Amino acid sequence: MKNTTPRGSRLVITLLGRRNAGKSNVLNALCGQDVSIVSDHAGTTTDPVLKHYELIPLGPVSFYDTAGIDDTGDLGALRIEATKKILRRSDMVLFVVGGQEISLKDKEEIRRLQQEKIPFIFVYNKTDLLPMSLGDQAFCQDQSIQCIEVSALTGAGIDELKAVIIDRAPASFKNMPPLLGDLISPKDLIVCVIPIDLSAPKGRIILPQVQVLREILDYGAIGITTQATELRETLASLKKIPALVITDSQAVEQVARIVPDAIPLTTFSTLYARYKGDFPTLLAGTASIDHLKDGDTVLIGEACSHHVVSDDIGRVKLPAWLKKYTGKNLSFDFAAGYDFPENLQEYSLVVHCGACMLNRTEMVRRINFCVRKGVPITNYGLAISKLQGVFDRIVQGVQPPKM
Repeated sequence: MKNTTPRGSRLVITLLGRRNAGKSNVLNALCGQDVSIVSDHAGTTTDPVLKHYELIPLGPVSFYDTAGIDDTGDLGALRIEATKKILRRSDMVLFVVGGQEISLKDKEEIRRLQQEKIPFIFVYNKTDLLPMSLGDQAFCQDQSIQCIEVSALTGAGIDELKAVIIDRAPASFKNMPPLLGDLISPKDLIVCVIPIDLSAPKGRIILPQVQVLREILDYGAIGITTQATELRETLASLKKIPALVITDSQAVEQVARIVPDAIPLTTFSTLYARYKGDFPTLLAGTASIDHLKDGDTVLIGEACSHHVVSDDIGRVKLPAWLKKYTGKNLSFDFAAGYDFPENLQEYSLVVHCGACMLNRTEMVRRINFCVRKGVPITNYGLAISKLQGVFDRIVQGVQPPKM
């Protein structure tokens, strides 16, 4: 996979540490090019710096170089907050200390990583200036912290660091669950229903549809695309019964009326509920729609920021469908992009998009955060299927065939 790999499919690795630890130099050494500006002046890196990289044989990764955790002043506090947001979606951290002993601040941040269960590697940089002390080595051994000693300046230890990153990468990234590969077999005929409406990007189709089509090809199946308005004619023209029909959630009611009950049916977003999240939790969250009351507030979560159109699914259609289904006077808040509110206790339900632009770590973190706060969460596809009266059929459509 090249640098065109969607950001939601990349391993996110964040370089964390104090100012002047050499984080930017380590990033430049890992990538073999000058990605971040470096200098001897502490605090050169302000906003997080992103670098896409192909780490063979692991695959596509995104490195984030961040401001120092000991940054100062009002701007420094904002930079630290920006770093925290990056950490929330990080699959792995390289904690960099350079040319000095581990400080109390370092130990505090290490404890936070341990508490939040974020995998990390301790990188002792600037070995060309000062070797790692015996006390710091003992600290890492006592805490069972994997430590790699490097010199970003000379390149010493960088290849070893890459090898450890590859070895320590989360199993969930190395063995990503299939999007629909467990539902199909070679030579199966899969029909994808892709409406072209106001929300469809000009000249292309959206990422979930692209990824589903790619996986159909990867598993040796046969993919056919059509719109809901042409679906009846498409099915009538086929000599082979489809093994699965996948539709955009917005057209699920119309498609369900057309596709015979004997043919499995699901939605792109429902596939993403399995692929990017905790499916049982999202299923349970869908049931909570029946318990919404007058005055409840629902949070609509969107993984990307976009121009809102008149038939926008998250901002217009979902709220209207929820009000119609429940018959309740509901309020709605919206969270777009990487912003996800901490005050979840204000909400009775979270309905999240399919999260094609988030990595699985970030989406699972959001789900777990909702669980800890006692707020049910579902996703667009599951919620819409329930609101349109086809929930059981759509969920049955993602059950793997019996062997």
